[in-house]
Order: sequence, then structure tokens, then C-alpha cells
Amino acid sequence: MKVAIIGYGKMGREIERILVARGHEVALVIDVGQNADGGVSYAKIDDLEGSGVDVAIEFTTPDTALGNIVKCLEIGVPVVCGTTAWTAHLPEVEELCRQRGGAFFYASNYSIGVNVTFELNRRLAEMMNRFAEYDVTVEEVHHVQKKDAPSGTAVVIANDIVAALDRKLRWVLGCQAVGAFDPAELEVVSVRRSVAPGTHTVTYESPVDAITLTHNIKSRAGLAAGAVSAAEFLVSEVAAGRKGVFSMNDLLKL
Repeated sequence: MKVAIIGYGKMGREIERILVARGHEVALVIDVGQNADGGVSYAKIDDLEGSGVDVAIEFTTPDTALGNIVKCLEIGVPVVCGTTAWTAHLPEVEELCRQRGGAFFYASNYSIGVNVTFELNRRLAEMMNRFAEYDVTVEEVHHVQKKDAPSGTAVVIANDIVAALDRKLRWVLGCQAVGAFDPAELEVVSVRRSVAPGTHTVTYESPVDAITLTHNIKSRAGLAAGAVSAAEFLVSEVAAGRKGVFSMNDLLKL
């Protein structure tokens, strides 16, 4: 397949490596920068039109993701997005996708292990709803270059817990001040360190014991491979005449 990479940071470069290894063609690299940098010719988002690409893979920033996705959908390019912290606009993107008869794949995290963890988290929360003596917290740890906090993955985890636990009405970011603890709030803690690919931990704690569910990302390779798999899946769906909005549940059939 012919692919446009939108965003050429660390994830974009890893996606390119995997695309090439799988025999795909990187037709466009769309990013900020000079016309050429290290042998890479940069394109502009407008260059997508008429490019003949089969799919675009978008990993940029919360400020630019929405415009990039809208452009893809408006010109009929299927798009896989992995940018987080823009999803307040997700419903309008999904509606635009349907209106235009487009194809859009979104996940907050493309790791197979993380998506299995999402399922385990939902099931655990359903089980723990019966046991009010357990309080629950969520912690995520990432590298200092990560632009959003909490991570998109942590938001998914927290939302699923709130949906399943009657005793939690909302999640809040950060440690509670002493004496200000609200038992109806789910505490989500974000930590940024110099070297930390990504760790998400859910902890249920009672006066007598604790249960933890943890996922550690060892490298970006798993995320990039998942995004490439999503692009392959999306192209195959479009070829079969199936369009619309897709997720990792569609890809992994969880």
C-alpha cells in the first residue's frame, strides 16, 4: 500500500521503518521543517490531494491533529490517527466521516498489550463494584517529551473505571490535597521522567490488601507496529467496500 505519514517525530520514523520492512511504500512524509532533512522530502498537508495514497497515518500534536484528520476525510483519504488529547472533537470527526463516506481509525494506544489491558481493566472494575472497601487509583508514567497529561491511555482506563464503579462519579488529575479527599473522585496521577516509554497502573487497595494491574511499554516499536496493522486493516476494509469509524476492537476482535 502507498502511505502518507503525517508527523515525522520518533513515532513517525518508527512507523516508516516498519512500513518499509513490510514492503509498503512511504509516498509522502508530511511534517514541519525544511524541504529536505536527512534525505527525507517533506510535504504539506495540501499535497495529500491527488497523491494517490491508500491511507494516511497521523501522529502529530493535539493542536494539529483535528485539522489533519478533517483534511484527509474531506479529500477521501482513509486515515489512522494516534494523536491524543484532541478527542473532545471526536464526535464531530466521526460525524464528518459518516457524512463523507470516509474511513477513520482511532485508538488512544496501538499496543496489543494495552488493548488487552483495557479489556482486563473493564472486567476488573465490574467485579470490584461489589467491594466498596477497595478504593482505586490510576497512575501513568511517561517521558518528559510527552505533551499531554494524563495520557490518552490513562483517560480510557479512568473513564472505563468510572463507568463500572457506582462509587466513582468522575476522575480528577493529580494528587488530592490533604483533607480534601472526595471518595466519589477517581485519582489519576501523571508522572514525567527523563527515560520512561510508558507505564500504566491501576491499583485497588483495601485496609488488608491491594490488587494491581500494570502494563509496561518497552519501546515504541509495538505502538508503531499496531498503527501499521491498523492501516493495513483499514485499507482492506475500504477495498471490501466497508467504510466508517473503526477501533482496535475491530482490528483485534476483542
